[in-house]
Amino acid sequence: MDARNCTLQLLARFEEAVGAGLSIPRVDHFDPPERVAGHIAWLAEWWLGRNPQRGLGFRSPADGPRLPSLHRQADSWFRHVGAEHWPELGEVRGYMLVQLESTLEILERAEETDDGLYLFRAMLHYEDFIAEQLVAQARALGLSLPVGSAAEYAAAEPLNLPATRWLLGAPANGFALAIERPQWQVNILPFEIDAQPVNWSQFVEFVDDGGYDRSDWWHPQGWEWLRQASIPDGRRGPRHVEQIRAAAGGVVINWSGRSVRVSGSQPVTHITWWEADAWARWAGRRLPLEMEWEVAVHQRQGRSMRWGDVLEWTSTRLRPWDGYERDNWAVGTALDPQPHWEMARVLRGGSISTRGRMKHKRSRRFALPDRDEAFTGFRTCAL
Repeated sequence: MDARNCTLQLLARFEEAVGAGLSIPRVDHFDPPERVAGHIAWLAEWWLGRNPQRGLGFRSPADGPRLPSLHRQADSWFRHVGAEHWPELGEVRGYMLVQLESTLEILERAEETDDGLYLFRAMLHYEDFIAEQLVAQARALGLSLPVGSAAEYAAAEPLNLPATRWLLGAPANGFALAIERPQWQVNILPFEIDAQPVNWSQFVEFVDDGGYDRSDWWHPQGWEWLRQASIPDGRRGPRHVEQIRAAAGGVVINWSGRSVRVSGSQPVTHITWWEADAWARWAGRRLPLEMEWEVAVHQRQGRSMRWGDVLEWTSTRLRPWDGYERDNWAVGTALDPQPHWEMARVLRGGSISTRGRMKHKRSRRFALPDRDEAFTGFRTCAL
């Protein structure tokens, strides 16, 4: 119910903006908000209300028998990505209401086991994830946001961690995404890692030193991305930046349609993997492996290890772990990693737009290296 209330509040912001004359085009892989919201309800109905085999958990088959939908047009509207037609927002809201009521009734009768509750937890996770996507779309369009700014971090020395043998991944009980399963042992060498994500003051130094003008510090593919990205908008900093020079007074970003000067001690946000990697090269450092990030946040949180304001890029390419079993429910959604193996990079942590119940130390997310619409940042390790 909390997740649905959040979704409806976000939809209301889009609805108000449209009423005030804003046109909402397809922006950076985003579908119109009413279709995104309708798909949340459709997916939950497909896997819960219409699925007699929901008790099988993540092994419930995608092609199993299904009961009729609560809405006769739901399948044509929401089943296939890229559908050309969808209903008005008012009708979507009505469909979402009856779907939620049906889901809550089914939940009362669900078997209280990990399998019995798995798909309920999955649908909750998906709706929370989509809320982040809607916030990112609102951010791209300059709408007001239901999130505050990132915290300011006092300077802290990097942390040194010893070699260790670590159990990576999520435990078997409870809910975890397929890319977080199963657990496996890894050997980790000693490493030094930043206590906090890189902040704006640090990033300004890179820009002032010609960071966006010299190919020396860029991965060849990153430099090509920058060359292409610079054609339409003259990219000279992370997304939403309007001004970024020490001599000009620091960093000014566009926040909900307003120009806002940010504190130099706040973490960099809306940055691509290419930019994070270039900064690390310029600084003579590197992005952390995802297992290094996980060890550091488990072992040093509370002792200057700060996280949770930005999703953090790692150097790790997205790969399935041994024993990986695909989540049938996630196929075709933005949470399905299969189309992105070896191309996407792993993101760790959570951001100011991540719901609290999604923030945990073993959370494993991913994005292609040129994506920057989310609240993404980074920290580095010594070479």
